[in-house]
Parts: sequence; structure tokens; C-alpha cells
Amino acid sequence: MSTYRVELGEFLKARRARVSPGSVGLPEGGRRRTPGLRREELAQLAGVGVTWYTWLEQGREINVSGQVLDAVAATLQLSPVEREHLYRLAEATPVRLPRPTECASEAVLSEILDTLDPLPALITNKRFDIVRSNAAYRELFHDWHALPCVHKNVLWCIITEPSAREQLVNYDNEVAYLVARLRSAYGEHIGDPDWETDLARLQSTSPEFTELWSRHEVADCTPRPRHIVHPTTGDMHFNVTELALPAHPDLLLFVETPADDETRRKLPLTRFSATPAAH
Repeated sequence: MSTYRVELGEFLKARRARVSPGSVGLPEGGRRRTPGLRREELAQLAGVGVTWYTWLEQGREINVSGQVLDAVAATLQLSPVEREHLYRLAEATPVRLPRPTECASEAVLSEILDTLDPLPALITNKRFDIVRSNAAYRELFHDWHALPCVHKNVLWCIITEPSAREQLVNYDNEVAYLVARLRSAYGEHIGDPDWETDLARLQSTSPEFTELWSRHEVADCTPRPRHIVHPTTGDMHFNVTELALPAHPDLLLFVETPADDETRRKLPLTRFSATPAAH
């Protein structure tokens, strides 16, 4: 049984539990051991055999076609990003050829980040390991940590830092979004030792992450607000924009732009002469 098929089964069960019978025209009554649709109900609505669908949820190595996956996706009311995730887990998408990386060197990436200053900006991989950050980003978050940060990973820093809830006002939304983005990227890296080790460490460290990870939520990149309480300047509101780097398909560029004039006015006040290590 492949790791992809195990993940596929868990994803299908999580999404099936989310669909209420009433939303697909079935009676809401009756005793149900678990929330959502029963397997036989989903199979009937999708026009597939109950045994076949049961095997699919069990992670068995059975053939799946795009037409059948579309029917299952429609019945589960999957969003476009969830449907893409379903196809990836079912190994029903074309293999993506690696793209050339020569057109943007590390030096060029650093120069791009520096050019964006005074806007805080950083580059991460899809596990949110920090690859590069500019001085504006490092200085904005230099007082973030009550404890020394050794992770150099955005999600690790937010979810394990004791002061994160105080300084990141929209903490719950931010963490849920990052975990859903991580789950989406994981579909391309299932079985990768670095990913599996990192996820195991996160789950052993953080019950909160374990609970969010178990939801099997996936998300596409979405501009989002970030409200922080800076130790020097107080409330600051940003819009976080996430951009893909086509020359480096595993890297993401994040830029934080002030959401109001007050934050734009305060932003220079977060600067200081020494440049500390990025969190």
C-alpha cells in the first residue's frame, strides 16, 4: 500500500465527514455513528460501486479514472484546490517536469528582496523554511521570540513561540491557513524523508498542529491580513501577498504591505541599525 493511497483514504474520509446529508438531498434524520455521508450514500450519489469506493478509502491499489474522480469530487463538494489535491493523491495527474533554476541565482533573489525594502519580505520553501529575508522583515520581527529560535521556519516559529498569540492578533486564522497550505504542498512530497521527518517532529511537539493536520484541509495561496502588536509601535496591520517563483518551483515569495496609513507611518520606527538573525 503506497503512502499516497493511505493519504488519499484519509483525505476522502475527512471530506466525507464534512458533507451533511441534507446538502445533497438526503434525509437528515437517522442514527449515524459519524458525521457526514455514509460510504454507501457517497458511492450511490457518485455513481460508483460501494466496494470500489470502500477500497479507495482503504488505500488499496485500484485503478481510478478522471471521470470517476470528478464524480467523487462533485459529490464531496470539493473546491478547485481540494479537487487538485484529490487528483494528486490518486496519482492521476501528469508528472510535472522539473523546471530550470538557472534564470534566478541566489544572489539575484537576495537583490530582489533588498529592492523591496522597506516592505518586509522573505522567501521560503513550501515547508515554510526561511531561505532568504530582507532587513525590513528581520527588523520587524526581531523581538518576536521569548526563546532563542533555532527552527528558521515560519510555521514552527508561530506555533511553538509562547508569545505568538499575544503578538499575532489573528493567530488562529494564520496558523490554520499555513497548515492548510502545508497540506496542499505535501501532496507533491509524500514519502520525502525531509518532509516526513519534519511533520513527525511537528506532531510530536504540538498537539495544536496535530489537530489541524488531522482535518486534511487544503488551501490555495490567498492574500490575507496580518495584525501584529509590535513591542515598540503597537498595533500594525499588513496585507500579506504570496507569489510563486517560476524559476524555483519549490520557493515562495511573501511580501507584507501596510494595510493603512498608520502602519505605513509606523513601519520606519521598527528599524534599527544592527541586523539580527531572521526568525
